[in-house]
Amino acid sequence: MAGLSESQVERYSRQLILPEVGGKGQEKLLRGRVLVVGAGGLGSPAAYYLAAAGVGTIGLVDSDSVDLSNLQRQILHASEDVGRPKTESAAEKLRALNPDVTVNTYQTRLGVENVREIIKDYDIVVDAVDNFAARYLLNDACVMEGKPMVEAGVLRFDGLLMTILPGEGPCYRCAFPDPPPPGAVPSCQEAGVIGVAPGVMGVLQANEVIKLLLGVGRPLAGRILTFNALNCEFQEIEWKKNPDCPVCGDHPTIRELSEYHLACEVRGD
Repeated sequence: MAGLSESQVERYSRQLILPEVGGKGQEKLLRGRVLVVGAGGLGSPAAYYLAAAGVGTIGLVDSDSVDLSNLQRQILHASEDVGRPKTESAAEKLRALNPDVTVNTYQTRLGVENVREIIKDYDIVVDAVDNFAARYLLNDACVMEGKPMVEAGVLRFDGLLMTILPGEGPCYRCAFPDPPPPGAVPSCQEAGVIGVAPGVMGVLQANEVIKLLLGVGRPLAGRILTFNALNCEFQEIEWKKNPDCPVCGDHPTIRELSEYHLACEVRGD
């Protein structure tokens, strides 16, 4: 196939035979640039499946190091990685899985001063963080930069997924205008999380990204997908654009990233 090497034709053969992919679609994936923010429970499966599918450039943002307690769900890391920067450990696994993929790493805290500069060179952003400050910061930055974002969150046995297409559908603030006050929502460290929940949601994030890069299927925009692992139930909630949204509404009041978002610690769930 034009544009693909012999080894690539073999590697991606199961995708290439899909009418929705084919050679042209695989070339789109290889040209794709996806930023995964958070190399933890959500970012691990998302990045791993994106690399396996042949997404050509993957950026990884995380300021944390691997902890033993991460290994129950953060599948890009192994016991021997404890103490290593997550970006370093994750990049090593992705490069070993698929040498076609260029992996860029950002071992940094995400804040007002760097978020727009980091996301501007990517086609799609995967929000795989575990704190509200980083989540709202990413939403606002992606809306301002016009970058699609695939958002997910997990807690205990539950997961949530949505896709944000700036200019076409609602943003995160349309559904959740303001972050909850400190302490109102427990963290995974406080409330716990079953390891497969971020696994399921991270894989679904990768699926959304692949669809967007290929231009096929129906993106999860204007819909919130929830998952409960205990009952193995999915539910879909309609999610409409809010004309009064302070970021993407008819008369936005948030036109610049504010000090409220400074120094967000980016860690994966």
